[in-house]
Amino acid sequence: MFIRVKKSKNSPKRSVQIVASYRNEKNQPRQRIVRHMGTAFTEEDVTRLKDLAEFEKAKLEAEITPALFKPEQLAEAAIEARKKIDDEPINVNLKDIKEQARITTGIHEVFGSIYDELGFNNLFDKRKEAARRNLRHITMARLANPVSKRNSVQDLSKDFGISLSLDSVYRMMDGITDDIINKAQNHAHKAAKGLLGDEISLLFYDCTTLYFESFTEDELKKNGYSKDMKFNQPQVVLGLLSTSEGLPVGYEVFPGNQYEGHTLHTVIPKIKEKYNLKRVIFTADSAMLSKANLDYLEEQKVEYIVAARLKSLTDQWKAKITESVAPLRSFDYGKNRRLIVTYSDKLAKKNKHDRDEAIRKLREKLEKSSNPKSLISNYGYKKFMRVTGEVNCEINEEKYAQAAKFDGLHGVITNVKDMDDSAVVEHYKQLWLIEECFRISKHDLKIRPIYHWTPKRIKAHILICFIALTCARNLAYRVRLRFEAMSVARMVNALNHVQLSILWDKKSECKYVLPSKINEDARKLYKTVNLSADTTPYKM
Repeated sequence: MFIRVKKSKNSPKRSVQIVASYRNEKNQPRQRIVRHMGTAFTEEDVTRLKDLAEFEKAKLEAEITPALFKPEQLAEAAIEARKKIDDEPINVNLKDIKEQARITTGIHEVFGSIYDELGFNNLFDKRKEAARRNLRHITMARLANPVSKRNSVQDLSKDFGISLSLDSVYRMMDGITDDIINKAQNHAHKAAKGLLGDEISLLFYDCTTLYFESFTEDELKKNGYSKDMKFNQPQVVLGLLSTSEGLPVGYEVFPGNQYEGHTLHTVIPKIKEKYNLKRVIFTADSAMLSKANLDYLEEQKVEYIVAARLKSLTDQWKAKITESVAPLRSFDYGKNRRLIVTYSDKLAKKNKHDRDEAIRKLREKLEKSSNPKSLISNYGYKKFMRVTGEVNCEINEEKYAQAAKFDGLHGVITNVKDMDDSAVVEHYKQLWLIEECFRISKHDLKIRPIYHWTPKRIKAHILICFIALTCARNLAYRVRLRFEAMSVARMVNALNHVQLSILWDKKSECKYVLPSKINEDARKLYKTVNLSADTTPYKM
C-alpha cells in the first residue's frame, strides 16, 4: 500500500488516498483506492492528511481493526448480530411486534473504537477484566452525559443496556495507581505522535483550578487562588500539556495552594525525560512569566514563548512600548530574549469597551452604595478608585488614562532564535487550543465540581476525564481533516441519537433489531473511524 495525492485538473484541491497495488486475473498490475482520507486546498492540509493517512496505513498493514464495542445483555447480542447481516427477507406481522428495548450505540461504537485504538482498554492487568470493563463504560458515560458516578451508572443501565454496580465503579477507581495514570498519558502521547507524523516540537502548557463540593482540606485539597471564584472551597491545580493541534499528551495534579508558576519545576523535567522530544518550544500564558521561571527554563535549555505582562514592566519599558502604535514591534530584552509587541484594532476596541463597562457599573455602585468604601474589595473596580476621606470615593481619571495607553497591545517574550517575529506570534496564538481543552473539560465533560474526597479517587476522576478528553480531541482532529470541524458537543449530540430498537415477535418469539435513521454528522464520524453505519434491520 502507498499514499497518493491526486490533483484536480480545474481547481487547487487535492485528494489524499491510501492505494493498494495488485494484479488482476491476467496478471496485469492494477491499483485500487483502499481509503479516501479527504480533500485539501493548502500544502499544510495536504501534510496533515498525509500524516493521518500514514497512521491509517500502518494500522491496515498490521491488520489492526478496532474492535466494536460489545455492550452486555441485549445490546451485546444486537451489535454482534449486526456483523452477520444477510440478504434474507424479514417476514413479520407488525401486529405481533413489540419493542423490548431501545439502546444508544453511537457513543460506544465510535468513541469506543477510539478508546480501544489508543490502548486505554489495556490500562488494567488482564486479570482485572471487571476493572477494564468499568473504566471503559464510565468513560463512555462521561462523554455521553457527564454527571456523578451514581447517575452515570443509572444512565448506562437506562440508555445503553449496560449493567454496572456503583460499588464496582468505586473499586475500579480505588485500583487506579500512579503506574496506570502514567500508562494512560503514554498512550495519549503515542497517539498524538502517530497522528502528527511522529513530530511534536511545540508543547503548550497551562493550569486551571478544580473545586470541590466540600469545605475540608487535606494534603491535596487546599484553599488557594481559584479561577472559578470559589475562594472559600478547597481545590486542586491541574496542569495540562497539549500539542499545537490541541491533542492532550499529559497532565499533572498539584495541591490547591500551589502557585501555578512554580509547577514548571515538575513539568519541565517530565517533558525532557518522559517525552524524549528532539526539540520543545514551551508555550504558556503570563502566569508562567517571572524572572525565576525564565532563568529556570534557560538553565534547562528549553526554548519558550511566554506572554508578557506589559502593564507590570518598568516605567522605562512601558514608555517605550506605548510611544507608538504598530502592528508588530520587536525589542531586545537582554539575555538573548526578545520582547515582541503586537497591536490590534479589534483588541483595542474590546479593551476600551470592557474598561468603560467596568466604569459604568462602578458609577452605578457608587450612586447606590451607602458605604462606598466596601467597593474597595472588588478588584475589578478598585484600580479605578481613590479613597479621599472616610467614605468618599471617586474615579481615578489618571489611572483610567494610563490603562487606555495599553489598549490593543499584547506582548510575548521568547528566546527562540531561528523564528521570525511573526512566526513567534502565530505560534503563541495557538495557545487558545489548550484553553479550549480546559473549556471542554469544564463544560462538555464537567470535570468540576469534584464530588470525591480521597486523593486516590480525586486522581481517578481526573484520569477518567483526561481519557475522555483525549478521545474527544483525537476524534475531533480526524473528522476536521477528513470532513469538517465539529465541536465535542456536536459530536456527542450526533452519536447520542444513533440508537437500536430491539423488537420482539411474540408469535415467533424471535428478536429483531431496527437501527435508527443516522444523521449526516454521525455518518461522518462513523466513516472517520472506518465503521459501517448500516441502518438495515436484521434478526438477532
